[in-house]
Amino acid sequence: MKSLKSTSVSRRQAIRLGLGSAAAAGVVALAGCTDTSSNTTSTSSSSSSSTDSAASTQIDKEAFDSLLAAGDVADDAAVSSSAWAKKVKDAGTFRLGGVQTSTLFASLDETDNKLRGFDAGLAQLLVRYILGDESKYDFTKVTSDTRESVLQNDQVDAVFATYSITDKRKEVISFAGPYYSTRQGILVTADNTDINSVDDLAGKTVAAQSGSTGPSILAEYAPTATVQEFSTDEEARTALEQGRVDAYVIDATMQMSSIVKNPGKYRLVGDSFGPEDPYGIGLPLDSDGVAFVNTWLKKIEDEGTWAKLWKICIGDRTGIDAVPEPPAIGA
Repeated sequence: MKSLKSTSVSRRQAIRLGLGSAAAAGVVALAGCTDTSSNTTSTSSSSSSSTDSAASTQIDKEAFDSLLAAGDVADDAAVSSSAWAKKVKDAGTFRLGGVQTSTLFASLDETDNKLRGFDAGLAQLLVRYILGDESKYDFTKVTSDTRESVLQNDQVDAVFATYSITDKRKEVISFAGPYYSTRQGILVTADNTDINSVDDLAGKTVAAQSGSTGPSILAEYAPTATVQEFSTDEEARTALEQGRVDAYVIDATMQMSSIVKNPGKYRLVGDSFGPEDPYGIGLPLDSDGVAFVNTWLKKIEDEGTWAKLWKICIGDRTGIDAVPEPPAIGA
């Protein structure tokens, strides 16, 4: 790999944090699962207090690295059948767009300079599938504002970055997947008792990431809120901590990362809300890489690699035992 320019919660907390729903038998699953009841997940105002936070849990590096090293490698015929994949293979390196600061999805470990997490693992499994070595990638850091442009300008071959599939984005890029699904969550500081639901955002100043789906969803669900946009998750959370905004709204899975990383600092309140938010793998517009990546994605789902990666990156670190069903590919 070229040079790149936590904390567990109980199952009860995971449900409260807006990422799980209990089916009739009490089985917990992440928001990527189909909700068998009202399609919302309750996160009461008393949830995730500092006294209810568990000790820090880091990712199991050995398990993560071993899973990647055991990943499948495509044969020459499969790679040659896709112009997109053949271009990557001929270049000898995969140009990857992503992030480095998402605790559960893609976090840079400065002790060994490796990127680990659910998105990072999927990306490196794809790199291995095409090039035979998961380390053969060049990394480009992206934000919500730059994900389309790096694909349009041919700076990267694909973007893995909790990248929500929207009709507007599909006008300028293509998506493989989806490979995951979530909804919006409301983050407040641990001592905030005023905001306990989306209705409480009325008249408040709310942070959202520019270029994300958050601002448009807030316009629909909290039309009287003042939305302040930030380029990165870190900038939005800093504004929340400094009291410059009252709450922060983004995908519930992103909020889970923040709570896992900073026990006792935040609360995730109310029900998760808004439309189902499917994550896709960003590819150049009209690329035949979509079919290639979807075939690979179905393969790792069917073989159980997707589930193993989820367990290592998310389940084992949040105390959620039941592995969710991934969303239907191409849906």
